[in-house]
Amino acid sequence: MTRDEGTGATGVDPRELWLAPDRPRRGRRPAFSREAITVAAVALADAEGIDAVTMRRVAAEVGAGVMSLYSYAPDKETLLDLMIDHVNGELATHAPLTGDWRADLKGIGHLQRDHMLRHPWLATAVPARRTLGPRTLAFLEHALAALRPSGLDGGARLEVFAQLTAFVAGHVAHEVAQAEAAQDPGRATAEALYLATVAADGHHPELAEALASAGRPVTPDATFARFLNRLVDGLDAD
Repeated sequence: MTRDEGTGATGVDPRELWLAPDRPRRGRRPAFSREAITVAAVALADAEGIDAVTMRRVAAEVGAGVMSLYSYAPDKETLLDLMIDHVNGELATHAPLTGDWRADLKGIGHLQRDHMLRHPWLATAVPARRTLGPRTLAFLEHALAALRPSGLDGGARLEVFAQLTAFVAGHVAHEVAQAEAAQDPGRATAEALYLATVAADGHHPELAEALASAGRPVTPDATFARFLNRLVDGLDAD
């Protein structure tokens, strides 16, 4: 396994990563910053997907030797943490809260979805790690404050936010995949015909009833809103 592939876990102490000044972990200070590295990596991920982000590609984008990047991020996992926290700075953390925790939580869910659609690589990157950077923690603080009127204790509020984030990430990943599949109309038509045939065979009565039921709005926005409402409205506030 190469250094660039990583192992799925970062060995960088979060205090060193997030509390230390923006400077190389060793060696002389090069002519670029950790911020510049992170911005270049985010631009690559947004344009070409997360698989395009390698230390070699990022080094080329900032005009540096690849080995010099390791003084800022020893592996791709650390770089991903930097990227996630960087884009999380786009999330509003000072929006006024209504005091209606369910309404506020739904608003946070919509905000997260919009954010992940702007950066589709987030939907798969976020569930795979626990990023503890300052921008991420600022948004977590906002979400926990939104949940305070629920009466849940701090641990339960953390669980609810984790549950919401996992739901949004999974939904966006599915949404992005569906959008890509829709680019092949022939495939969609074939799947519809197949389901119609199976539903009519008499062996799948539940499926037949579901397919024959009154249609609901199927736009991405409407579908997400329905799913989010079911999740949040069903949360237990004990």
